[in-house]
Amino acid sequence: MRKNEADSLTGDKAPDRNFVVSLQKGLDVLTCFGRQHARLTVSEVARLTEMSPASARRSLLTLQQIGYLDSDGKRFWMLPRSLLVAQSYLASRPMPSLAQPLLDALSERTRESASLGQLLDDDAIIVARSTARRSLSLGLGIGSRLPAYCSALGRVLLAGLPPQEAAARVRAMRRVPLTPQTVCSAPKVLELVARCRDEGYASNEGELEIGVRSMAVPLHDRQGQVVAAMSIAVGLERMSMVEFREAFLPMLLRARDTLAQRLYL
Repeated sequence: MRKNEADSLTGDKAPDRNFVVSLQKGLDVLTCFGRQHARLTVSEVARLTEMSPASARRSLLTLQQIGYLDSDGKRFWMLPRSLLVAQSYLASRPMPSLAQPLLDALSERTRESASLGQLLDDDAIIVARSTARRSLSLGLGIGSRLPAYCSALGRVLLAGLPPQEAAARVRAMRRVPLTPQTVCSAPKVLELVARCRDEGYASNEGELEIGVRSMAVPLHDRQGQVVAAMSIAVGLERMSMVEFREAFLPMLLRARDTLAQRLYL
């Protein structure tokens, strides 16, 4: 959560005395590292987290002192201790552990990659994944984030929101063309989200990466709320979208239904 997001939560109300701002800043610093931001300076962290350079420096030095980061005096990078945070989530929540063998079986049967994602801010974050031998070049893994507006996972998760909330979130999020095929305009994205809501699945054709198509379906809890989405991806050269849907959608739905039964029945 960035500073402006924390401010929006409190609005005109008095600050919550139980809210620890320094902890929020430390977590913001940890989560600003990634594939494109592997080694960061204080000023780069300040820009990415929208905090002052002084605050960014204090958070970085604290995280270095307790073993989550290392530094050469100018740039900082993450250390293996940071994995403890992700491992605690994976070990304590049933959904990723129950989904993993189902994704493995789906991936083995189709020879394609399968993922389970949940909505996080403006993205779909992958919480379980199985990579096939015929791997694609996206390089996704657990913890990877996909823009909700242009990914099959994200559109399924947006379709699970009340329509007014989905529309507000789509209009407010940053939408940029990742490929020439990326759908960016809010009306067109919302049209695709509405279609997903009606049809029960979403698809993506080269919008995240040229040559890759994907398909996703929602996972519902006992109350019928969408809590996650399951997806599968395939290279464009392997089959058409019609063949992809006919061959893989039934398998994807069965894996989703099995996960729902194990989680909620």
